[in-house]
Amino acid sequence: MKKCVEFLQDESGQDLIEYTLLIAFISLSSVAIFSNAGQSVNTVWKDGKNVLSTAVLSSS
Repeated sequence: MKKCVEFLQDESGQDLIEYTLLIAFISLSSVAIFSNAGQSVNTVWKDGKNVLSTAVLSSS
């Protein structure tokens, strides 16, 4: 019984769990931010392509 009580009161692995949760939160946040940024970059490239295509057609 004494070993069970000692095991439940032991907090030596607490820091590892906290750091793991923090890294998971940062990773998920980064994925959300960069997925939205990728769509924005794609829109900029499409707009640039359309402008250049229009310029080529109008100069012909």
